[in-house]
Amino acid sequence: MTDDEILSYVLKFEGGFTDNPNDHGGPTNFGITAADYGQFLGQATPASAEQVRAMTRQEAVEIYRTRYIARPGFGPIADGNLKLVLVDSGVLFGTGRATRWLQQALGVAVDGTLGAQTTAALAACADVAKLTRKVLGLRFCAIADIVAANQSQLVFLRGWVNRAAALLDLL
Repeated sequence: MTDDEILSYVLKFEGGFTDNPNDHGGPTNFGITAADYGQFLGQATPASAEQVRAMTRQEAVEIYRTRYIARPGFGPIADGNLKLVLVDSGVLFGTGRATRWLQQALGVAVDGTLGAQTTAALAACADVAKLTRKVLGLRFCAIADIVAANQSQLVFLRGWVNRAAALLDLL
């Protein structure tokens, strides 16, 4: 998958404006939080709900390219399916957590940074398809842990599981 295809896939799930009180990200639009949008706008504070509501799809795509592909180091990952799982996981659960799942699956030191050790282990990986499924498996486990630790997140369980299951269909 290309970066454009990955972003189109993510945006199928990350639709319009929401402001669910159980969502730790606060108001979101296209899956972009008020904090991320405020930073994008150059503000010292999160964007207001009105600003988030007015965000354009193109602005969201720019934010995704920067914050969820380039900044965490996912851009050079050659395997499109692995990159998709990492980007989509980063959008939902943070890029640091997505990187930690990759590191766990690779069996390297887990620090949440895609550095030289992780990159070398990824380059040496003989079965990237299996690695991708392992990362997605860690995501499923984390979903269960999140809901078990905080019952207010139960409202998101079906969507999170359905979204991860949809990824399985692509792998």
